[in-house]
Amino acid sequence: MKHTSLSRILRQSGRTLAKGVLLAVATLALFLASDIAVPQSAAAYPFWAQQTAPETPREATGRIVCANCHLAEKHTQVELPQAVLPDTVFEAVVKIPYDTSVQQVLGSGDLGPLNVGAVIMLPEGFKIAPADRIPEEMQEKIGGLYFQPYAEGQDNVLIVGPLPGEQYQEIVFPVLSPNPETDKNIHYGKYPVHVGGNRGRGQLYPTGDKSNNTVFTASAAGTISQIAKVEGGGYEVTIQTADGSTVVDSIPAGPELIVSEGDEVTAAQLLTNNPNVGGFGQVDGEIVLQSAGRIKGLLAFFAIVTLSQIMLVLKKKQVEKVQAAEMNF
Repeated sequence: MKHTSLSRILRQSGRTLAKGVLLAVATLALFLASDIAVPQSAAAYPFWAQQTAPETPREATGRIVCANCHLAEKHTQVELPQAVLPDTVFEAVVKIPYDTSVQQVLGSGDLGPLNVGAVIMLPEGFKIAPADRIPEEMQEKIGGLYFQPYAEGQDNVLIVGPLPGEQYQEIVFPVLSPNPETDKNIHYGKYPVHVGGNRGRGQLYPTGDKSNNTVFTASAAGTISQIAKVEGGGYEVTIQTADGSTVVDSIPAGPELIVSEGDEVTAAQLLTNNPNVGGFGQVDGEIVLQSAGRIKGLLAFFAIVTLSQIMLVLKKKQVEKVQAAEMNF
């Protein structure tokens, strides 16, 4: 009887395990099939920056690599404390202002809101503060943001985004300063901070191909003989050249044509408007890793100087009184 019950339990366990395996395989297959059948438009420009420059986002010229794909220039600001003490948490605020009433061309050609993203290069040893070190007031400003190291082992170089631009025109980075007393590779002093802020989609992909968020030009001079709409959006512009050959320029969905059939065009002449409303900007800042002992010494110096000035004034008054008494005598 015991043997029969044990066999029954083993068979039931085997069936349950088999069903679980089949369910996992079916879920994975459905997930992969959905990605193939209905691919999602990629908006992760921090990832593309990592593809373009996997080691560091800042080129030798000082330019941040995001500018390779986001060709328009926009203003970006950063707010940093003038000085911080060792092993303290402080805010680094990146401001990415733009007109929230404008909409950008999406990958599908439709119009939609702008996303934002940022990259910040902190001095060596600085990093995102652990959750248990972030004050509650600062935590409310951060919200549910996730900060990602730009590359493995580079905790001081951080990227974030894409994020909804209407909510995150100011991105707060909670930064933990290093302690030179425990890490001998860190020293007190002034350090540079490099920041880049982006709003909207780029005009180029890392491969060098154009996105649909840029202008398109004629590849040859001639006469536009035909403009055909493409199924799914976009146009095919046929140009009849002077030697009788034809050239077809494909325009994706999104940009608006500014030419018509019969127009004469020159090589590199604009065929569409410029739909881009975003752009990228970078700014440099400085931060001082200050020693508490130096601040105490400075305060002590100020106190000594102040006391010395007071004593000198009192001594002067005393001398003046003695001189006055001698003159009266």
